[in-house]
Amino acid sequence: MLRQQVSTDLAPSPAGPYSQAIVANGFLYTAGQTPHDPITGDTVGTTIEEQTLQAMNNLGAVLDAHGLEFSDVVKATVHLHHPGRDFAGFNAIYEKFVENPYPARTTVGSFLGDFLVEIDVVAVVP
Repeated sequence: MLRQQVSTDLAPSPAGPYSQAIVANGFLYTAGQTPHDPITGDTVGTTIEEQTLQAMNNLGAVLDAHGLEFSDVVKATVHLHHPGRDFAGFNAIYEKFVENPYPARTTVGSFLGDFLVEIDVVAVVP
């Protein structure tokens, strides 16, 4: 199986031994994107809406690095630090990036430390 690494300076650099994204067998798989500024590494925003916007912008930059956009996304996995509190606020921003038919999605509660959201996606490479 041929794997191709995808990377961009417009999204945060990996914090460990992983890639921002890998293309394999006609799909692009992203690493989880967080609400961190790609240049400073600082968490952007304090609300779920602000942090979701930054995480989605980071995902958009990774998708764009391979010529893809959110309309190519078929699956998303979302980690929320406070799912009961933040689910509606997350959705309010997320739905501005995706369109019907919406990607399949799993949303789970996770301990994320000092930020509120992490998102990874799988996209079809045309």
